[in-house]
Amino acid sequence: MKSRFSIVVLVLLSFIVSLFGSIVADLNSDKQALLEFASAVPHAPRLNWNESTSVCNSWIGVTCNSNRTRVTGIHLPGIGLTGSIPENTLGKLDTLRVLSLHSNGLKGSLPSDIISIPSLQFALLHHNNFSGPIPFSVSPKLVAFDVSFNSFSGRIPPSFQNLRRLTWLYLQNNNISGTIPDFNLPRLKQLNLSYNNLNGTIPNSIKTFPYTSFVGNSRLCGPPLNNCSSISPSPSPSPEYQPSSPSTTQDQKNSPRKNNFGLATILALVIGGFAFLSLLVLVFFVCCLKRKPKDGTKKSSGILKGKGSCAGKTEISKSFGSGVQAAEKNKLFFFEGSSDSFDLEDLLKASAEVLGKGSYGTAYKAVLEDGTTVVVKRLKEVVVGKKEFEQQMEIVGRIGRHPNVMPLRAYYYSKDEKLLVYNFMLGGSLFHLLHGNRGAGATRTPLDWDSRVKISLGAAKGIALIHSECGPKFTHGNIKSTNVLISQELDACISDIGLPPLMNTPATMSRANGYRAPEVTDTKKITQKSDVYSFGVLLLEMLTGKTAMRYPGHEDTVDLPRWVKSVVREEWTAEVFDEELLRGQYIEEEMVQMLQIALACVSKTPDMRPKMDEVVRMIEEIKHPETKNRPSSESESNVQTP
Repeated sequence: MKSRFSIVVLVLLSFIVSLFGSIVADLNSDKQALLEFASAVPHAPRLNWNESTSVCNSWIGVTCNSNRTRVTGIHLPGIGLTGSIPENTLGKLDTLRVLSLHSNGLKGSLPSDIISIPSLQFALLHHNNFSGPIPFSVSPKLVAFDVSFNSFSGRIPPSFQNLRRLTWLYLQNNNISGTIPDFNLPRLKQLNLSYNNLNGTIPNSIKTFPYTSFVGNSRLCGPPLNNCSSISPSPSPSPEYQPSSPSTTQDQKNSPRKNNFGLATILALVIGGFAFLSLLVLVFFVCCLKRKPKDGTKKSSGILKGKGSCAGKTEISKSFGSGVQAAEKNKLFFFEGSSDSFDLEDLLKASAEVLGKGSYGTAYKAVLEDGTTVVVKRLKEVVVGKKEFEQQMEIVGRIGRHPNVMPLRAYYYSKDEKLLVYNFMLGGSLFHLLHGNRGAGATRTPLDWDSRVKISLGAAKGIALIHSECGPKFTHGNIKSTNVLISQELDACISDIGLPPLMNTPATMSRANGYRAPEVTDTKKITQKSDVYSFGVLLLEMLTGKTAMRYPGHEDTVDLPRWVKSVVREEWTAEVFDEELLRGQYIEEEMVQMLQIALACVSKTPDMRPKMDEVVRMIEEIKHPETKNRPSSESESNVQTP
């Protein structure tokens, strides 16, 4: 028995030793491949790869798997790489998932053994000087392939037709020729083939992409470009120069009265139509004048009356102001230090338009007669008395002095009407900046990465202030992207502060929404940690570009925390990021760090979530003040997580 036991132990030990040896051998082989690449490709001195240091812990731009046994990512954008990449260097990294070498000076052909690595998902090689054909053999797991702004020639490889997971394909600004393969890629969201030498007809499978995806290919045709035609039709002569047949000419000579009568008829119709339109304008003008008071007092066509605006504005309904008691008119309460000179009557007479209907009431943009623009929020379902209301407004007014909290300018309380007056923010909301006019092409300006970080940090500071100033039980309770308002300088302000205690039903309970923490469903109780969860969802919304809640015109929503966690679990991390971010100047390391913060915030267990002041500190660490304007070459080169 002892001999048998000894044999089993020896077998197990040998297996463990061989397994450990294979792990070490795999990492060592990755290390040697990277050293061969570094020795063959000239680079900047800050590429600190050497034999004596740890690949996974010390080498700049290298990402390993969670066990630190294999290399899974190379992130060296703008690090000064020049020359050609030899075969059998990076191509030996058979577990590589992310290869980011963009914005360098690499040239020559792209080795076929690199983009054919079976595990490769992201190949970001844009803004280099690569030439020659794109290799035909590519990884079937490719999600993003960007070789734009190079000098590639030849045809688009037919193998791209089989990339079922391909989401982003950027080939613009090269010398690629030939016809476009008939792509049938179910996940393809972004395609750019512009400014090449492509010819033929755009396949039906991709004709729904915008004009900008194909422009700059003079021999390419079909929707969304000009229609194709094998024979160019001769231009049809204009009516003024159409040759007349002899019979037509003779008829014209013999019937001059008929032609003159036709011209007179046309002139009569034109004059009559003009007179009719003039009459309509005159009637409309007279109607507008009749709406003005005859006693010379100020016009009252605004909020209180609900009708009569000739400017085409949407007016607040007639019922607004019906609860303003006569004895309390003009008792609009302004906070200490306010220099506002308008009163309640001015506010009620202002022309206004509906901005939106939210959980706590309806918001209106009101333009006063002196040109001042404010936002008036008409609260609904307020259940507290006047004293409690005024005490809560005092707290809101104090918090509103923080630059990242929406300041409350004034409020009004009566038995039937409760009004709040805020500044009007020209930048709109974070929701509008992220989702407004998506798919509208040139009419939309995407929100870049630096702006998203600035807005996220400002919002975090505002929420942290709310949590710290008013005690551990004071919460926001309704954090979402529509409640993050933006100034022209892209400073974020948190709105709807201090309203849950006033309401009959907290906003997060009124309907299921994607920002609500799991425990709120069970306990019906909002806490500061549930605010942290909501902010985490907001960060995921900022990172992914997906909506977390159904809004009119935005019905395609997902459970953001669940979806992002499932993608990250499958190690497709970069797939979660907003395609608009990946089209611009983005910093991979910072995006991954922000993703980690967001995932910490949306932890299912409240105690596992950070406090908001900790979240502020973590976001501040993503962009240090002294490196705020650093070039992307310096900021993208030290990613520690794929």
